[in-house]
Amino acid sequence: MSSPSEQGSRGARPLVDSFGRIIRKVRISVTERCNFRCVYCMPVAPEWFERERVLRYEEIARVVRILASMGVSKVKLTGGEPLMRRDVERLISMMAGIPGVDTISMTTNGFFLEEKARALRGAGLQAVTVSLPSLDAARFRAITGVDALDRVLRGIDAAISAGLSPVKVNSTIVRGLNEDEAPRLAEFAREKGIFVRFIEFMPFDGKGSWRMDRVVSWREIYESLRGKFDLVPLPRERGSTSMNYAFRGSAGGVGFIASITSPFCEDCERIRLTADGRIVPCMFSPKEFDLRSALRGGAPDEEIERLIREAVAAKDGGVKYMIRSGNLPAVIRPMYTLGG
Repeated sequence: MSSPSEQGSRGARPLVDSFGRIIRKVRISVTERCNFRCVYCMPVAPEWFERERVLRYEEIARVVRILASMGVSKVKLTGGEPLMRRDVERLISMMAGIPGVDTISMTTNGFFLEEKARALRGAGLQAVTVSLPSLDAARFRAITGVDALDRVLRGIDAAISAGLSPVKVNSTIVRGLNEDEAPRLAEFAREKGIFVRFIEFMPFDGKGSWRMDRVVSWREIYESLRGKFDLVPLPRERGSTSMNYAFRGSAGGVGFIASITSPFCEDCERIRLTADGRIVPCMFSPKEFDLRSALRGGAPDEEIERLIREAVAAKDGGVKYMIRSGNLPAVIRPMYTLGG
């Protein structure tokens, strides 16, 4: 007998791919636009979508409602930078009222978080992850293109104060760029009582600058921390992208998102919806499935559900198998179009 988490809120069949993985999470890009130009994310000259291509809030909420009926319970809003989308609190409120949606979180660069944190919490946002590549102001500006470190740090404090929980920090580590930052970022996390997660450099920069020799493996980062912090391994949750360690004797900890050297493809349970309405079943695969045309063409919910199931059925085995076969492309798509 299926558990409640394996059934849709209306009893629909769970959303399962061809490898038997049950989809429980969706990451939704509400906009591809961003006010940062992070070197590991943005091409030199990003091309923004025409505004009419971007899904309306009502369309996004409809997709979430249909997904929730199939057992997708965790929603993460991403971008680009999601807080650049006007009145995103309205979308959060709409999703918070959908039966079956248990968790609504957001990944942000933190630029607008200081002014937005309380309103986001009031609308129903529960958790937030802030991208933080460096704690050095000059290096932060070199990586992001924006002189905004202090503003982002205030945003993290505002998120904690507003009661968003958990508040996490993500830091993409790139060899020759910021690999020496890990201990300082870990100490920052310990002081704040939050988690910092270190992400291996992935081929989504849009410039073609990704190379395997620029990837700093999670083991290398872990070794740089092991002598400075007493780290206690935590059990890995099913479908988690991160290997997590707590700080012994204090709150917070560190995590490692080893998307290149130790990916967790076997129990991946997420899909992505781009700002212009495409389902992306696997971020490392070029496969995309147009949902916007059906949404705007008068398709009933049953047809939208069928299209989603078709997209999920085409979900690839994952990056682990691409690396093993030597078929990992140097550039797949820029991260800003994908939603992280």
